[in-house]
Amino acid sequence: MASLILKAPLDGVVVPLEQVPDPVFSQKMVGDGVSIDPTNQVLTAPCEGRVTQLHRAHHAVTLTTADGIEVMMHIGLDTVNLKGEGFTAKVSEGDPVSTGDPLIAFDADYLATHAKSLLTQILVTNMERVVSSVPASGSVRAGNDTLLTIETSADKGAEAEAAGRTVSSRAILIPNATGLHARPAAVLANLAKRFKSRVLLTRGDDQANAKSVVSIMGLEIAQNDKVVIVATGPDADAAIDAIAPQLAAGLGDEGAAPAPAPATTEPDPRNAPAPRPRSDDPKVLLGVAASPGLGVGRIFQLRRDEIKVPETAEGEPRVERRHLEDAVERAKNELESLQTELRAKVDPAKAAIFAAHQELLEDPDLMDIAESAIAKGKSAAFAWKSAFTTHADRLSQLKNEIMAGRAMDLRDVGRRVLGILTNHPTEELEIPADSILIAEEMSPSDTAKLDPTRVLGFATVGGGATSHVAILARSLDIPAVAGIEPRALDLANGTRVILDGGTGRMRIDPDSAEVDRILTLKHKLAEKKKADLAAAHEPAMTTDGHRVEVVANIGGLDDAKRSVALGGEGVGLLRSEFLYLERQTAPTEDEQTHIYADIATALDGRPMIIRTLDVGGDKPLPYLPMPREENPFLGIRGVRIGLEKPELLRTQVRAILRAAKGHKLRMMFPMIATIDEIRSVKGLVMEERAKIADAERAENAVELGIMVEVPSAAVMARQFAREVDFFSIGTNDLTQYTLAMDRGHPKLGAKADAMNPAVLWLIKQTVDGAHAEGKWVGVCGGIASDPQAVAILVGIGVDELSVSVPAIPAVKAEVRTRSLADCRDLAEKALACDTAAEVRALIPTAY
Repeated sequence: MASLILKAPLDGVVVPLEQVPDPVFSQKMVGDGVSIDPTNQVLTAPCEGRVTQLHRAHHAVTLTTADGIEVMMHIGLDTVNLKGEGFTAKVSEGDPVSTGDPLIAFDADYLATHAKSLLTQILVTNMERVVSSVPASGSVRAGNDTLLTIETSADKGAEAEAAGRTVSSRAILIPNATGLHARPAAVLANLAKRFKSRVLLTRGDDQANAKSVVSIMGLEIAQNDKVVIVATGPDADAAIDAIAPQLAAGLGDEGAAPAPAPATTEPDPRNAPAPRPRSDDPKVLLGVAASPGLGVGRIFQLRRDEIKVPETAEGEPRVERRHLEDAVERAKNELESLQTELRAKVDPAKAAIFAAHQELLEDPDLMDIAESAIAKGKSAAFAWKSAFTTHADRLSQLKNEIMAGRAMDLRDVGRRVLGILTNHPTEELEIPADSILIAEEMSPSDTAKLDPTRVLGFATVGGGATSHVAILARSLDIPAVAGIEPRALDLANGTRVILDGGTGRMRIDPDSAEVDRILTLKHKLAEKKKADLAAAHEPAMTTDGHRVEVVANIGGLDDAKRSVALGGEGVGLLRSEFLYLERQTAPTEDEQTHIYADIATALDGRPMIIRTLDVGGDKPLPYLPMPREENPFLGIRGVRIGLEKPELLRTQVRAILRAAKGHKLRMMFPMIATIDEIRSVKGLVMEERAKIADAERAENAVELGIMVEVPSAAVMARQFAREVDFFSIGTNDLTQYTLAMDRGHPKLGAKADAMNPAVLWLIKQTVDGAHAEGKWVGVCGGIASDPQAVAILVGIGVDELSVSVPAIPAVKAEVRTRSLADCRDLAEKALACDTAAEVRALIPTAY
C-alpha cells in the first residue's frame, strides 16, 4: 500500500460529500472525497501530478499522480451550463503541476448569481485503487492544510481483455445540451460497471473506457456528437442493450440518477378516458385554423402504404453505399424541379422551402448514421429509413412547435429517397374534382403539387398552423385545418363536407340549403376581401368618427414594405430578434443602425416602435450563454436580459437613437414587471442619449414605452404610465401569465384564449390607467388581428391595433363597420361574461 496526501485546493469550509445537494456527487457516482465551500477564487493543485483532463467549460479539471490516482476537482454545481463564463484556466492538458500551483481562477460573485451552488468537489475517481480515505473537517487553507489522507493499493494494470464476442451499438447522437459532463458521465460509468465485459465509448478514432468517468470526460463529447458503444465479453449483448438506449435518451441528465426504464412511461390502457367527440355536435369536427377560407366539397381520403424494406443487405457495403448516394442525388434533382415549378405558381420565398429540403439531404449526421448501419451489413433502404425516422421522431418531441413541425419536412425528404431506393417513387396524386382531402399528415411535397381547381381544402390529424404545409396552403390560397379530430379518418370517400379554415371546423353532410348558403357566403367573402383591399389606404374610423390607428407587427424590411402597400399606418412592433438569431456574434451598433434606418425609410414618415431584444432561457443565443432555468418563462428573459447584460442593451439603444435622426422611432421594452425595472432602463437610455452630440440630440425625440404582458404591469398601469410615453399590450404572454397556461401546451393551448374576461379586464385596467395620465395604449398581440375582438378592444378604449401584415385591410374594415357607442356596449357586455366562449358568442362569425 502507498499513502497519498491531498492538500486543500481552496480556502473554505469542508463539507461532507453526503451533504452536497446533487445525488451524482452525494451518492459517490463520480468518486469519493469531500466538498469545500470556498472563500477564495483560485483552485490550486492538491498534489503533484499531470493535468489529464480539463473540461472545455473550464469548471472541472483532473490530475493524475505518478502512481495513477485520478483526482477530479469540480467547481460549483451545474456550472457546466455557464459554458466557460466566469472561469479562467491557468493550465492546459498535459501540463505537469506541483502542489499549490494555480489550476483555475473563477469569479465567485458571478457563479453565486448564475450557478446552483459554489460547493467544489474534490474526488478520487478510480476508487478501486483506494483502500481507505480520511477527510479533514472544519476550515482549511489552500496549499497548507491536509484535506484528504488516502491509502492506495498497487495498480493491477489495465483491465484484462474480456473473453467473448465483440458487439457494437448503432451510431448514437448525444442529446445532452452540454455533452457528457460529470453527471451523465457518472451515470454511464455506473451502467457500464454492471457488466463483466469490457465496454468502450468510441467517437471516430477516439475511444474511452466507459467504466471511467475521467476517461469519458476526456473525450469531451458534445451535443449531437455521434458515438458508438463497443462491448467485448460474456455479457456484451446485454451491455449494449442496456447502455445504448440510456445513452440515446440522455442518461437522465435532467435528474440526478440513471434514467428510468422506458416502460414506466407507458400508460395503462385501463386508465384511458372513454372516447368522446371534441365537438358537442356529432356533425362538426374541430381542429386548428391553418389556412383561412371556406371549401365545400367531398371527402377524399389520402392514404399511402408504408414502404417495406429488407433489413439485411444483399450486396457488399460499398454497393449499398453507392445505391444510397445515387438515390440522394436523384432526390436533389427532383426537389430542384419542384422548387422551379412552385416558384412559378406562388411567392418565390415559399418555394425556398424545398431549398431547405435539399439542405436536409446534405446533412452529414443523416448520412453518417446511415453509413454506420450499412457498414454493419444493413441494406441501404433500411439504414436510410432508420436514420431519418430517428431524427424526425426526436424533432417531433420538441416543445418548440416550429422545430417540431420540421419533423414532417424530414419525413418528406426521407420518404422521397426511400421511394427511389425501393423503386416506389413519389407518385402523382390522382384526386377527383371538388375534393376535400383528409390525411393523417400531409407533406410539403404533397401540398406543393395540389391543384387548387380540384382541391378545395384539406384537413390533417397532425401538424399545426406554423408547419411548412400550412405556409404553403396559405400561399396557394387553399383552406386548411390541422389537428382535426382523428375520427375524420373514418369518413367515407364522397361524403359531402364544409371546411372552414378560418375557424378550424369541418361540418359533415350539410343539407342543400346549408351548402347554398356557404357558397353564397364564400362569394361574398371574396367580394369583401377585394373591397377591403381597395379601401386599405383609407383611415380606420368608426361610423361616428372615432379614429383608430392600425399598424403592423413586422420582422424585417420586406414586411415593412408590404405593410405600407396594404394600408399600414406604421409599425407597432418591430421584433428586433431577427437581427440576433442564426448568427454566432451579436450585431454591431452600426449594423443595427443601418437596418433600423432602412426600415424607417421604407415606412416613408410613418412611425415605428422597435422592441428591444426579447429572448430568454427558452430561446437562448449561441453567443449569450445562460444557465438552465427550471422555468425560463419566469426567469431571465425580456428586459431582464438587457439589465443582466447591459452591453447588449446599450449597443441596441445607441443604434435606435442614431437611427431616429429624421425618422419617427419609438423604443419599447419587453417583460417589464416592476417600477424598478423601467426606471433602471430609463436611466440607461438617458446615459446613452447624453453621449449624442447636442445638435443631433435636439432632433432625437425617441419616445419610450413598455410591453404590458405580465399582470403586475396591468394592475399598476397608472404608476407605470407616469414613467413612460405609451403602452403596447402583448396579449399572447399576458394571457398565459394571467391564466397560468402555456399557449404552446398541447392540452391547454386551446384554452389560453385572450378573449377570456380576466384578460379583457386587465386590458381595461391598462387603458384606464394610461388614459388617466394622458398616455395612449396599443395592442400588439394576436387578439388585435382577430375580427371577433376588434370592436371589443375599440370599445374598451384601445388607441392602436398592431396586427399581422396580411390582416391590415380586414382589421381597418372591421373598425369602419360600427359606431364607437356600439363598440362600448359590446365591451361592457364582454366584461360581464364568465367565459371566453360567451365573449365570442357576442360577435358570431359568418359561419
